[in-house]
Amino acid sequence: MKFNRQTTLRAQASVAGVGVHSGLPVTLTLGPAPVDAGFIFVRTGLEGSDREVQATAEQVIATDFATVLGDRNGPLVSTAEHVLAALRGMGVDNATIEVDGPEVPIMDGSAAAFIAAIDQAGIVTQPAQRRLIQVLKPISVKIGDSFGEIRPHASGFRVEVEIDFSNPVIGQQSYAFDLNPEGFRREVGRARTFGLMCDVARLWSAGYALGASFDNTVVFDDERLLNAEGLRYADECARHKVLDVIGDLSLAGLPLLGAYRSVRGGHKLNHAVLTALLADRTAWRVVEGEAARRTARPVGEVGRGIVGGRIAAAFGPDVS
Repeated sequence: MKFNRQTTLRAQASVAGVGVHSGLPVTLTLGPAPVDAGFIFVRTGLEGSDREVQATAEQVIATDFATVLGDRNGPLVSTAEHVLAALRGMGVDNATIEVDGPEVPIMDGSAAAFIAAIDQAGIVTQPAQRRLIQVLKPISVKIGDSFGEIRPHASGFRVEVEIDFSNPVIGQQSYAFDLNPEGFRREVGRARTFGLMCDVARLWSAGYALGASFDNTVVFDDERLLNAEGLRYADECARHKVLDVIGDLSLAGLPLLGAYRSVRGGHKLNHAVLTALLADRTAWRVVEGEAARRTARPVGEVGRGIVGGRIAAAFGPDVS
């Protein structure tokens, strides 16, 4: 990541699809935002006036099967993580995200469509230094068999993910990634969400995955991958977990200078680690622009059954 000036989008760009959990059609429009605005979701299409919510950890109201943002009046937008990952991954600091439904469209299950929209809109530099959160000491959280830690890192933001599924086709995978726009576009942004056929009854009964299909989810049974086109990467599942981390930790409100490691993690763990970090004011500080490069020194070292071609993803946050 370059430690320079803030950025936003030059113009608006829209994508349309369905919500993976709601199954409802939705259009999402990315657009410019002023200096220091961060990422702002604007929910349109409601009775009365539009509602806004800042994409920050304080506005997370659920993490069971996706990251859900809302306010005291209830949920505003669900499945926010992929578009947030695209914005953070491509180096955008400030943007508006308009959605006319209750959920960000799943598109192909990755961040590729949002990257394309960012390319269409264009990225412009703003007249203010970029502000970043520098991690000063390790913070860790354990939830059952899941473990997450964020620690100081010499420069930039690094993600290290380990997954361990009892499903023999997925099994154990790991992937480490140092965030930069071209690497994100090439190595992480196209990794799709994935699911297990055995989770169908649980997800249906919970009212989730109503819009999932082979077009937006990588699906496994106990013996094989079910998608005819195969995988985009041999370790696509681990890479998608990295994508989710980038989106979930963008809710810090500013880019992070640190390294995040998760073992058997998901949205709930990601949010718990970020919340623990932000709650400890001795664990981080805000640095600006090129000062970040000089001061970034460590101080211590998803399935629905096939019905009419549709499936459900295994979005369980604590099973990976």
